[in-house]
Amino acid sequence: MGETLPRFEIEPLAAEDGGGYLIRFPDFPGCIADGETPEEAISEGRDALHSYLETLRELGRPIPKTGDEAFSGKWSQRVPRSLHAALARRAALEGVSFNTLCVALLAEGIGKRE
Repeated sequence: MGETLPRFEIEPLAAEDGGGYLIRFPDFPGCIADGETPEEAISEGRDALHSYLETLRELGRPIPKTGDEAFSGKWSQRVPRSLHAALARRAALEGVSFNTLCVALLAEGIGKRE
């Protein structure tokens, strides 16, 4: 289940809405999920997207093209050693991969700015 997800948006939910995080896939209208943490929202989003695409196939409907085709999903970023170490420690503490933690933190940050 380590496949790269298409473009998604993740945002915190207000306490009155139950808290946690909401994930949505702009290229796939109506495909949304949520979770208590950004990581859980991403995992639930992966499952929701799989079901969404499977339903489209079963109904014989076309799969929407994504706006991500120009992007590989890979990039290299230099950071201070201290930040690299802090991220690695936090990933280990939370029991997630370094990549998963970085993706969740970036997604959470993007959600807060929009």
